[in-house]
Amino acid sequence: MSIKVSFISLGVMGFPMAGHLQKAGYEVTVYNRTTQKAQDWVTQFGGQYATTPKAAVTGSEIVFMCVGNDDDLRSVVYGEDGVLAGMSAGSVLIDHTTTSAKVAREVGERCTALDIAFLDAPVSGGQAGAENGVLTIMVGGEEKTFAKVQPVMNAFARFSQLLNSIGSGQLCKMVNQICIAGVVQGLAEGLHFAKKAGLDGEKVIETISKGAAGSWQMENRYKTMLAGEYEFGFAVDWMRKDLGIALDEARSNGATLSLTALVDQYYSDVQSIGGGRFDTSSLLARLDAIHEKK
Repeated sequence: MSIKVSFISLGVMGFPMAGHLQKAGYEVTVYNRTTQKAQDWVTQFGGQYATTPKAAVTGSEIVFMCVGNDDDLRSVVYGEDGVLAGMSAGSVLIDHTTTSAKVAREVGERCTALDIAFLDAPVSGGQAGAENGVLTIMVGGEEKTFAKVQPVMNAFARFSQLLNSIGSGQLCKMVNQICIAGVVQGLAEGLHFAKKAGLDGEKVIETISKGAAGSWQMENRYKTMLAGEYEFGFAVDWMRKDLGIALDEARSNGATLSLTALVDQYYSDVQSIGGGRFDTSSLLARLDAIHEKK
C-alpha cells in the first residue's frame, strides 16, 4: 500500500514538487488557496484536492508545505481549518517554506504538544530545480524523523542534509542566500566592468568560468544578464524577504553581515526601478540604470 501524503500550497515550487510525489507512486492530496490551481494540478498529475488545509491532511502520514513567509505559514498551520487540526499523532509535518528560525521553532513546539513530528526543510534550486526534481534540502529536526521521510523527499530532491535541531534548516538557508547575494553582486559588477572596458562579455565569461571565479550563477545567468533579460528565476521581492530574515537573525546572534546589508539595499534599488519581479541576477540592471543617468 502506498503512503498517503499531502502538499499544502501549489506555487511555482509546490506545484511541481507535489507532482513528483504523485509520479513516484504516493497518494497525494493537495490544497491551494486558489482552488482552480488545485484542480489544474489534479488534471495534470492525478491525485486529489481539498478545499481546506485540514481536509487535505486528514489521514496523511506525511504533510508537506511550501508557502510564502512566516505569516503565510501560520495561516495554514493554525486555526480550526488549519493543518494541525487535521493531522494525527505520529504523522510528520515538513515545511519547505523559507521562514525565520523563530517561526520554525514555534511550529515545532506546537507539533510536539500534539505528538506530531516536525522538520523545517527549506530548499534551494529554484523553479527549475523543483520542476526537474533536483532540489537541495536543508533540514532541521530529529534524526529518526529525517530518516523516515528522506526517501519520500528524494522524489523531488537530489540532496538533503540534516543540520541539527529544529530551526537549523532555516539558518542554513540564510547562509545560502547570504552567499548567493555576494556572488551575484560580484558577477554583476564584473559584467558591468567588462562592458565599460570594451570587452566581449561572453568571451570573458567563457575564459574566467574555467578558473577560480566560476560559479553556478556565472554558468547559468551570464547570457541572460548580458541580454538584459531577468525573467529566469527567484524574484527580487522574495530575495529581499530572505535577506531580511538573515539580517534579523544576525542582529540577534551578533553576526556581521555588512555585504549582505549592502546588497539588500541594492535589491531595494532594483525594486525602485520596477524590478521587484525580476530574477536576482538583475543587480546588473541597477548598474545599467545608474550608467544611463550619467
